[in-house]
Amino acid sequence: MISETDNYKNLRSFFNEEYHSLKAFAKSKINDAADRDAEDIVQDVALKLFSIANNTSPINNIAGFVYRALKNRIIDILRTKRESIEIEKELETRLIEFTQLLYGKSDNSYSEKMITELKKAIINLKPLYRNIIIAIDFEGFSYKEISAETGIPIGTLMSRRHRAIALLFIELKTKRSIN
Repeated sequence: MISETDNYKNLRSFFNEEYHSLKAFAKSKINDAADRDAEDIVQDVALKLFSIANNTSPINNIAGFVYRALKNRIIDILRTKRESIEIEKELETRLIEFTQLLYGKSDNSYSEKMITELKKAIINLKPLYRNIIIAIDFEGFSYKEISAETGIPIGTLMSRRHRAIALLFIELKTKRSIN
């Protein structure tokens, strides 16, 4: 068994004491990115730092080291964000395609009310389900890309999306029958 180094102990202590501050810092930097969760980002950074803690030279300024790593991760995430104007058009198109996926294609286009209901239903999903729907169906990411980024197995991602679609179908079926 590998003994814990001072770096590892110091990192563990710092994360135990400052976790909420780190989360608040991340949230303040990504408040416009609806598909990103501050806690996920902090945990991702923590995982990477702990995995290299035993293999690096002594870290003199733990707080600076962690905050710099967190800031760099946030910058990486925000750099990958697409242009907002272009994404609005693409999201609208994908929303229509997604509605067609749920109900199949028909000669009748969906009303603005149904599109609004779909948007509301997606927003009301649990974050795990909402994030996978947005990433796959609206942002165009593949399961493989999401899995590589998050470390979540592809099968788990597929299962979450399937559950999300089932929940949306039930919600919209209810709304459709009422209307």
